[in-house]
Amino acid sequence: MERSVQIVSTGKYLPEKIVSSEELDEKLGVPRGWSYEHSLVKTRRYVAEETASEMGALAAEEALKKAGLSIGDIDCIVSVSGTMEQAIPCNAALIHRRLTGGSRPIPAFDINSTCLGFITGLDLISHAIQAGQYRRVLLVASEIASVGLNPDHKKSCVLFSDGAAAAVVQKTDSESPSRILASDMETYSRGAEYIQIRGGGTKHHPRTNPPPEYFLFEMNGSAVYRLVARHLPSFVERLLYRAGVGMEDVDLVIPHQASGLAMELMRKKLAIPKEKFLSILADHGNTIAASLPMALHEALQQGRLHRGSLVMMLGTSAGASLGGVVFVY
Repeated sequence: MERSVQIVSTGKYLPEKIVSSEELDEKLGVPRGWSYEHSLVKTRRYVAEETASEMGALAAEEALKKAGLSIGDIDCIVSVSGTMEQAIPCNAALIHRRLTGGSRPIPAFDINSTCLGFITGLDLISHAIQAGQYRRVLLVASEIASVGLNPDHKKSCVLFSDGAAAAVVQKTDSESPSRILASDMETYSRGAEYIQIRGGGTKHHPRTNPPPEYFLFEMNGSAVYRLVARHLPSFVERLLYRAGVGMEDVDLVIPHQASGLAMELMRKKLAIPKEKFLSILADHGNTIAASLPMALHEALQQGRLHRGSLVMMLGTSAGASLGGVVFVY
């Protein structure tokens, strides 16, 4: 279903602490060059004292400033983060407090589909905007991955980074070509255990004394890719068909910055030219749900997107899920 909804502006925040792959080589006790070879990430960011809500609010403030708006112009705040600052309340409520000081009781809630959070949030919120429920929504993804990384799982440990990104979404202006053409998501739950943090919920609560590693991140990257790769070409074919466009019409493909290997395999499998495929992995790492809006922000900063450009966002997430959205920026 086509929707007359546009992304007005974006913002991002990266922690000041830079961690190089050489530093991780030493920390993990691996040969020099191992961390980069297995991730293609040169530098990533880790928080020092920043909280998820603080980073999310800073990214949101940048997005608002670029749009010439204030928080008073926003009708709803949605957090699409995959990591929670705390179990309750939701991240969006904590971001709301930082942005409003507790005033303006507009809705603030979370949508969690981990790395696909921005696509899922944009999809659901665009329908609400199209229906007139909201006029203007702030989508925020703020992730602190570093706290949950397991040094015993070295290949995933070197991939992830901390940071936040935000976007202002509203009804399309009368003179703008912007619109969402199509979106979709498929979950293949037989791969649910391929990406997980087992602790922290009700099954492995701290009172049940689970092993400490249950609270750390686990990922079987090769299993995820094998599962999703079988469905990727047909998924993208259906998505483009619903959008009424071909791959040759797409100006830029923005993938979830999962890993260098996964992204290159995706690009080749879909026969996407390198110049139409955006990677910010080398100096951003994988920032979970912030990955896609952060890459969108960088595409705009680099002048690779303009109002009217045709964009496809595409990615995978825990679940295991595959998702995408085609839109005119």
